[in-house]
Amino acid sequence: MPDLQEIIAGCKKMEKRAQRQLYNMYAPLFLGIAFRYGKSKEDAEDILQESFVKILTRIDQYSETGSFEGWMKRILVNTAISHYRTAQKHDFHKDFDSIAETNIQDYEIDNSEFTREELLNSINKLPSGFKIIFNLYAIEGYKHREIAEMLDISVGTSKSQYSRARAMLQTKLNELKAEKISYLKK
Repeated sequence: MPDLQEIIAGCKKMEKRAQRQLYNMYAPLFLGIAFRYGKSKEDAEDILQESFVKILTRIDQYSETGSFEGWMKRILVNTAISHYRTAQKHDFHKDFDSIAETNIQDYEIDNSEFTREELLNSINKLPSGFKIIFNLYAIEGYKHREIAEMLDISVGTSKSQYSRARAMLQTKLNELKAEKISYLKK
């Protein structure tokens, strides 16, 4: 199998074989990332396909400095955000404002008690806006300033929505923990 640099060079020449190799190499990882942003498996698959179309049509723009995978992930995340915005029938900011104000404390999420699948399922149950900010900050590692720029919101909104997402996630995980304990007592 050719190395990544050969695959990239082939993709820049629009070679179908190289494009297929790149897709096969990264599709499983990227589908998992897309699933964190989509509402369903179909959404995730749409985000994945749209992202790869963009990656392959813009591969000449990759400057070969920095991580190629990071460059592709940025396209994937931006595509997911675009997909989210397009799917909304109302203003992005209204989605945040429509959620009741909650008294937010500093929640500590202990993930040692939960499987990866349980955590991802709980994250996917968050409202869309919260889920996107949580994913961008906690999982993808973006700063609140970067998230604010991407989503056209204030840094304060990003921080407060992240705090609310953590609080909601903590509640969901506590409920899951209670269910597990209840099941074990039976």
